[in-house]
Amino acid sequence: MTQSRLTIVTLAFSLVLFCSSTAPAQSVDRPQIEREIHSLYDQIREKEKLFLAPSKEDQEAYSKLLEQPDMGLIRLLPREKYDGKLSIRGGGAYYSFTRLTHEYGYGSDIELQQGKFSVGFAGFDFGFFIPLGDLPLEAVTLENAGVKALAEYQAPPTEAEIRAQHRQTYQGINLGEFTATSYVPAKVGATYALRSFDFDNSDALVAFRVIRQDEDGSVVLLWKMLKKFPKPTAIRENRS
Repeated sequence: MTQSRLTIVTLAFSLVLFCSSTAPAQSVDRPQIEREIHSLYDQIREKEKLFLAPSKEDQEAYSKLLEQPDMGLIRLLPREKYDGKLSIRGGGAYYSFTRLTHEYGYGSDIELQQGKFSVGFAGFDFGFFIPLGDLPLEAVTLENAGVKALAEYQAPPTEAEIRAQHRQTYQGINLGEFTATSYVPAKVGATYALRSFDFDNSDALVAFRVIRQDEDGSVVLLWKMLKKFPKPTAIRENRS
């Protein structure tokens, strides 16, 4: 089933090319072919939405929680397996909790790759995680010690300092009693707090819990937005 989904683009375009190549040159209806291509893309996008969606069982199991505001249920696909094989940019490995999209390049806050979650992907955007252990998501609040440590953090004011801070997050930075890093292992049954800075666009504090990992390596996350901060800005370097 998975393989058929991944090859739909190739099959669709092969069909169009075959039909056009077997017809006499003078009878080619290019506007009609263009309409067929757009139709096929629409079908592909609908299939990808289904492929990315959590199962009905998971949606039903967490239906009560999902009635609450600022909560969601998403699937992340492993980048190393699906990037470049789906039409969606990033291959379903990314997600923006503020813009509610998997499409990479729209303020992505999280990525799944090689069994790890990471944050900070473009320019000098950055962020960090603090694992909260086996804590039910509904029990996570701004008063949780790990969450509070992230909430109290203030990003440096200049681009140079922000880039230096970003590099340091690979090794970990100390926030009180916690060590925050820009990547963590993706573990089923674990809950995490995430602070993500997308400069000039968003600054979000999110908690999420890994409720499932499927055979293809994809994971399903139950998440909730804990706080949205004012849009972060930075003093740019003078490059003249």
